[in-house]
Amino acid sequence: MSDIHRRPTRRRVYARRASVFGGFVALLGTLVLNGPTAQASPPTPPSAATARTQLASLTVKAEGPSDGYSRDKFPHWITQSGSCNTREEVLKRDGKNVQTDSSCAATSGTWYSEYDGETWSAASDVDIDHVVPLSEAWKSGASGWTTAQRQAFANDLTHSQLIAVTDNVNQSKGDQDPAEWLPPRAAYHCMYARMWVSVKYTYKLSLDSAEKSALSGILNGC
Repeated sequence: MSDIHRRPTRRRVYARRASVFGGFVALLGTLVLNGPTAQASPPTPPSAATARTQLASLTVKAEGPSDGYSRDKFPHWITQSGSCNTREEVLKRDGKNVQTDSSCAATSGTWYSEYDGETWSAASDVDIDHVVPLSEAWKSGASGWTTAQRQAFANDLTHSQLIAVTDNVNQSKGDQDPAEWLPPRAAYHCMYARMWVSVKYTYKLSLDSAEKSALSGILNGC
């Protein structure tokens, strides 16, 4: 779950489902500086076949503790260009006919949420989800990163880590992994699994056995 914006009530409520650095350091140092070209979705992750290969290479171990975790240790949303921060850039990228004011805030447009198939016409109805949640990353290896590396992860526009979705759906996800939560829209499960694996592979994050089993099952059915 990943957004500083929260709305306390809405008509739609979703239940939870049974709910090393080497070249990596150089990669993280460039993620924030090099944004993607304009498109109406996150960067496309590798194919299911590639994701299965990447998944097989990831370290499997029990999640680490949450001790010391704080969202403040993953600074976001940072300025990306001009007056636009990461959230605003994703809103422009993932929306259609998005208009912004002088401070880069979205004043109009429409946003289709891949997670649940809903379309919204107010940016306040949309959250920016970290596909691999910040807390999940912390327990999978990010606790050992520098603040600059965690900032790069939390604002990554280059990989399939950020996506605009219905706010309540994002909130129902929390920090759960695919063994505990999947998007309500089953048609997006394969893409979600590809995105998740791609991010964990890029950042050399570990995964637990239940998480790997869930991802394997999804990718084998793609």
